[in-house]
Amino acid sequence: MTELAQLLQISQEMLWLHAIVFLRVGPVIALFPGIGEQMVSVRIKLVATLAFTAIVAPAAASEIAVSSQPDIAIWRTIPTETALGLMIGIGLRMFLVALQTAGSMAAQATSLSQILGSAGATPLPAIGHLLTMGGIALAMILNLHVQVAAMLIATYKVFPIGELPEASSVSQWGIAQISGAFSLAFSLAAPFVLISVLYNLTLGIINRAMPQMMVIFVGAPVITAGGLILLFLLAPIMLGIWVAALQGYVVNPFGMR
Repeated sequence: MTELAQLLQISQEMLWLHAIVFLRVGPVIALFPGIGEQMVSVRIKLVATLAFTAIVAPAAASEIAVSSQPDIAIWRTIPTETALGLMIGIGLRMFLVALQTAGSMAAQATSLSQILGSAGATPLPAIGHLLTMGGIALAMILNLHVQVAAMLIATYKVFPIGELPEASSVSQWGIAQISGAFSLAFSLAAPFVLISVLYNLTLGIINRAMPQMMVIFVGAPVITAGGLILLFLLAPIMLGIWVAALQGYVVNPFGMR
């Protein structure tokens, strides 16, 4: 009977350990680039969350005192762990938003926003879908999921169970993530914006010099072809910059940019 009681206690502690890890891992996987997309089935997301939980829980067990958690602490643990998971997941998601924004800016600047229409659940131009899918594929090839698992393990040293950061710190962190995402998006789309400015400036000069000429019929194919050629040349560089920024966040998710 004593051995059975010990086995039952160990089982309860292991169940509690995986449950509280699941609370932090769940929101991260729900917002994870690639796995958290709308086109991915909820069952696949749940399996991925359970797999991450099984990986993170044993490694973070030393930081989680499961035997000292009273029953009443669960009501504080649930919202705090979920909020921390959301914060980490939103930080990851902002990089995908930055890539989508850069694709939309590039498409609008080069008159390619309507080409091929929308190719997925998220209403994005073709350039946005190309960059987004390429970024997700590149991140998975470079073992983003492994790096995120290591990041989740490290977060338990920064934020112990049941403890939330100060509201002012979270506010500053959120502002830094949003501003950094839009700054990254504009940096990626800057060549397309620049060529659009030069294109419109050139059309204005030609129109002033030759008012009778329909410059739009000449300029539209030029800007379209130029945008496609520029995308062909710069897409690898853009994705490389994006992956480097994403890996920097994974290494130091709570550092200010």
